[in-house]
Amino acid sequence: MNTHPLQDQLRRPIHDLRISVTDRCNFRCSYCMPKEIFGEDYAFLPASELLTFDEICRLTRLFVSLGVSKIRLTGGEPLMRRHLPELVTKISAIPGVEDMGLTTNGVLLGGQAAPLYAAGLRRLNVSLDALEPELFGRMNGRGFRPGMILEAIDQAAAAGFEVKVNMVVQRGVNESEILPMAAYFKKRKITLRFIEFMDVGNDNGWSYDKVVTKQEILQQLQSVYTLEALEQNYSGEVAQRYGYLGSPAQVGFITSVSESFCSTCSRARLSSDGKLYTCLFASKGFDLRIMLRGGAGDEELLAAIKQVWEQRSDRYSDERTEETHRSKAKIGMSYIGG
Repeated sequence: MNTHPLQDQLRRPIHDLRISVTDRCNFRCSYCMPKEIFGEDYAFLPASELLTFDEICRLTRLFVSLGVSKIRLTGGEPLMRRHLPELVTKISAIPGVEDMGLTTNGVLLGGQAAPLYAAGLRRLNVSLDALEPELFGRMNGRGFRPGMILEAIDQAAAAGFEVKVNMVVQRGVNESEILPMAAYFKKRKITLRFIEFMDVGNDNGWSYDKVVTKQEILQQLQSVYTLEALEQNYSGEVAQRYGYLGSPAQVGFITSVSESFCSTCSRARLSSDGKLYTCLFASKGFDLRIMLRGGAGDEELLAAIKQVWEQRSDRYSDERTEETHRSKAKIGMSYIGG
């Protein structure tokens, strides 16, 4: 165990590592990969530029030695990366990895849930923004209907996965789905997390006017349900959790816009081509792949990671204004990993 945790300029330790395994996705959600930008001719990263599984595992071991204990596999859509259960097996075997999750849109989950569970994965976050078929088809940009995703969620839960559902709420788009989504997942005792619409990247048409805040969502829920605030599971937990009275079901809120949680952020991000980012709203990353493939030893890599984290002072959500949103160049979420 690391007895001298690595800390940044604001004394935040490094605790979580989010690993993007691909920049590709089979959705074209307007808040992440709008089809106007990510068209059929969009040039995604060639396979040779993606970190190999061995490279990912080598870096993961180094991050764990510096204090990381939680891993999340992201994308793009991570289930589009071939042989992903092999990576799960390798990461699960790294001493010090206490928790691993995966975020997916669920389209490919039905065929991969069993091998992922066998490989050691136990937690899934499934993104789903609406139950109404036409609306959801428009939102994902590809006409996918929610039925196949709901079926995959049920199968995953039945297989033993801890499943949470993530819903990005946008004013004028899907706020009418808040109560139907809550009712559906409360009945199934699956945690639903409402995510405030964030200005990740520069292509999603974000403005404050489109943000439905936690307080507005909570007000809707409280018109139907009695909810009680729950204590944090651990320091730095992102979601604010509430329990339904008389039910084990929960809802969560990720409030990056209305109630920033920068002060406790302990997350580092590794892009699919090996760049280290210290914030979801970062403008640039540090290239670890060039070091890996240039023959750098573990001590050199550790020194580089330490330097990046110790110089970290990111607090974008604390500082967000209309002007910073317009003027700051940010890396797209499909590339950096959500």
